[in-house]
Amino acid sequence: MHPSPQLYGLKTYDAAAVTVEGCKQVTVIGGTGFVGSKVCELLVAQGVDVTSVSKSGSYKRNISDDDDESWTSKVTWNAADLLTADESSIDAAIGSPNAIISCLGVIGNDSAILKQGNGDANCAAFASAAKNSKLSRAIYVSVSSEVVACQDSWLPEFFKGYFDGKAMAEACALDAVDGDSTKVCLVKPSFIYGGDKFGLIPPRVTSDYGSFIEELLSLGVFNFLADITPGLIKVALRAPSSVEAVAGACVDAALGDSAGKTLEGCVEINEASGQPPATGLTDAVEWVKEKTGEVVEFTKEEVIPKVVAKVEEIQKASKK
Repeated sequence: MHPSPQLYGLKTYDAAAVTVEGCKQVTVIGGTGFVGSKVCELLVAQGVDVTSVSKSGSYKRNISDDDDESWTSKVTWNAADLLTADESSIDAAIGSPNAIISCLGVIGNDSAILKQGNGDANCAAFASAAKNSKLSRAIYVSVSSEVVACQDSWLPEFFKGYFDGKAMAEACALDAVDGDSTKVCLVKPSFIYGGDKFGLIPPRVTSDYGSFIEELLSLGVFNFLADITPGLIKVALRAPSSVEAVAGACVDAALGDSAGKTLEGCVEINEASGQPPATGLTDAVEWVKEKTGEVVEFTKEEVIPKVVAKVEEIQKASKK
């Protein structure tokens, strides 16, 4: 059994309605990656025929060592280098989907490579999908506009390639559906967390830690500070998004109501996906309370009686 969206608190969709709307086949670009694999998992849970296209074409565990991965047998895993493969090879890998979701992204410090990996590669995928008359929705995981606004004064020059590539991919997603903005969804998180491991490249924090930060930064005082501070300070004060929420928003864009929308940041992404409020901070407070209570009880039951007994022993000894 693959995990159902209910386990993540996400939206579910009536299978019959999905069939009627014609979104029964979805191709996920970057489907072996951190976000893409979660998108594939959620789509499988909705009964959709899923094709993943990535450079390797082979799935590897991305989220948690404890995840049930039986869903992987229901995905068609195709390999294609979108920068070097010929058009016919790319077309064969992508197929004829009703919707295309790209989670493909590249990081690094070479501006040209960043532009190619985030721009040219995605554009090749969207251009291939556009040849298919069945295509009705194009979804792209981009980056928060507040992060983009930092490029001129807050980030090294090589980031220009990253942002130029993202802008190219957004434009190509729109072109894929003949410029019909009602068929496009841009999912634009600031930072994505998830899984059970910390990472440096790309930067990543675990689900527990990320949920703590999301709930903390969702408090009114941090929203106020983020609204009035500039650049990367603003970005750092914005709540991050869980990988389940980002993936869920992509699925909603393909099967639900988010087509035609730009989902900026944690609040809009959570709303689209049905992700419940983060509870990491609340859980941490409750854990501290529980452990504090355990310490108090241990002190009362174990420590204090022993101290009292020792004091009494000393008093008796001193009277002799």
